[in-house]
Amino acid sequence: MTDVRSAAAFAPASVGNVGVGFDLLGHAIEGLGDTVTATRIDEPTVRIDAITGLVTDLPLAIEKNTAGRAVQDLFAAARPGFGVALAIDKGIPLGSGLGGSAASATAALVAANALLPEPLAREALYPFALAGEAVASGSVHGDNVGPQLLGGLVMATADRLIRIPVPDGLHVAVVHPDHVVETRLARQSLSAPFPIETIVAQQAHLGQFLAGCFAGDIALIAAGLADVMVEPRRSSLVPGFSRVKQAALDHGALGASISGAGPSVFGWFLDRDAAGKAAAAMQQAFAEQNLTCSAWVSPVAAPGARLLNPGS
Repeated sequence: MTDVRSAAAFAPASVGNVGVGFDLLGHAIEGLGDTVTATRIDEPTVRIDAITGLVTDLPLAIEKNTAGRAVQDLFAAARPGFGVALAIDKGIPLGSGLGGSAASATAALVAANALLPEPLAREALYPFALAGEAVASGSVHGDNVGPQLLGGLVMATADRLIRIPVPDGLHVAVVHPDHVVETRLARQSLSAPFPIETIVAQQAHLGQFLAGCFAGDIALIAAGLADVMVEPRRSSLVPGFSRVKQAALDHGALGASISGAGPSVFGWFLDRDAAGKAAAAMQQAFAEQNLTCSAWVSPVAAPGARLLNPGS
């Protein structure tokens, strides 16, 4: 039993899809994320009191806000007999392909869950996170909220989260240009049917990638870390994508692709040093498109959401 009056939680950014696992795979990123503070109130309702940080023009209406909707569903199920007020501090830009809308939902759930008399296990928060994420994307997929909840590389199916091991030392370079790609627009680019040959090729890559992760086989991971289905249709939404991807590959990437809906681009590397050098080259490639950008280097097995101060 708990009697916590206020709690704050941080949820990291994430690489959605990881190229080969559209709507299924994602992994957390160190270095940026969203923070949400949840405060117990007497009224049996959920409300949003403040939105600060990089993005402030988000809806305060619960049904239109990913954090609000996620916590609303959690409290409707838990029925704790009290309500909660949320304060959201955005550290992830929206439309970046870094799981910004999902991170708000995840952080809000972890914070609000800490207020419950009997907090749920982290995996049990997943369906509520999915409900929140659907507000932003218009569809139910857990490739961002899954790794944000658990950390590391995660396969997120419709009803469960599966941790996927990765070899020690693997790092990711993620570069985010000053450009926005709306998730809904990116998903529209996939509306036409895919040839069966393309689907089979993508399945072969996914199988090799997962087998490589479980076996600790770098060659298998590299063979599978290639998106032949989604990336070709979305690459035109990211200015200079082919040059940025090639910069990653030229610096030893096991594979590189679009993070989530884009425009961020990621690559996996054997160690931090290689990832750091590649990140600089990827930034330069975006600069050639007259785009300023930010870059992060992180372990692929980065931590997930965490409580910051379960208060009194």
